[in-house]
Amino acid sequence: MTGFLVGAVTGILSGFGIGGGSLLILWLTLFTGTAQYTAAGINLLYFLCCAPAALLSHLRHHLVKLRTALWCAAAGCVTAPLASMAAGAISSDWLRRLFGVLLLVLGVRELFGKTKR
Repeated sequence: MTGFLVGAVTGILSGFGIGGGSLLILWLTLFTGTAQYTAAGINLLYFLCCAPAALLSHLRHHLVKLRTALWCAAAGCVTAPLASMAAGAISSDWLRRLFGVLLLVLGVRELFGKTKR
């Protein structure tokens, strides 16, 4: 039941753009002992299920610039396999550390960065 609740909460947060995927990876690695590579894979599959509902909601509220979204999707299709191969070449310990640094940098940026209105 705990896994279901964590999944539901992180899914809702992901839909709002709060970073539920990062929270899901943290929960999987810290509290369930899931390996970093496995947690990342689970998160990607989970995102494929949550993203369509969020996208429909954002489209309905005119929050998506379609041209920009298409460019981002094209860039993601090219870089995702390359990033996957790079992650596979890095030890799990280093991958975990790099992910932690990424979360810290993003957190500091969110707290102290300028916001556009």
